[in-house]
Amino acid sequence: MDCFPDERDVPRRIGRTKGGLNSKLHAVCDGEGRPIIMCLSEGNMSDHVGAKLIYPALPEGASHLLGDKGYDSDEFRAALKAKGITPCIPPRKGRNFPAGYSKTLYKQRHKVENMFGRLKDWRRVATRYDRCAHTFFSTICIAAIVIWWI
Repeated sequence: MDCFPDERDVPRRIGRTKGGLNSKLHAVCDGEGRPIIMCLSEGNMSDHVGAKLIYPALPEGASHLLGDKGYDSDEFRAALKAKGITPCIPPRKGRNFPAGYSKTLYKQRHKVENMFGRLKDWRRVATRYDRCAHTFFSTICIAAIVIWWI
């Protein structure tokens, strides 16, 4: 029996982008900037697809979701509204009918950026030493536990 998982069972989650090979971490944070949901995807995957991955796990009782322009789509906004969550996502530059958002509420998104910055303080996370997605994601989870929950 092979002790290493098959590549088809556990993909590497590395995509080829303009800057080379990379991966993308999608995260949902609480009001204090602590990660509560994280998902790893290929770097060349659209943020719309990443939003579909994290949507089912969104916590009940959340009132707002702050996201960057990459998550701006009518489909994602409608799904959030159906769940009772108010989207606060600035419209993309090329939208024909820009959606509105609260600029004062959007200023709180720095907490999410600070969360990513604190994770990248861990050299192993910032440089992605691990080739396997499950090992790399485990490292991210350990870093998050040590930083915010211990």
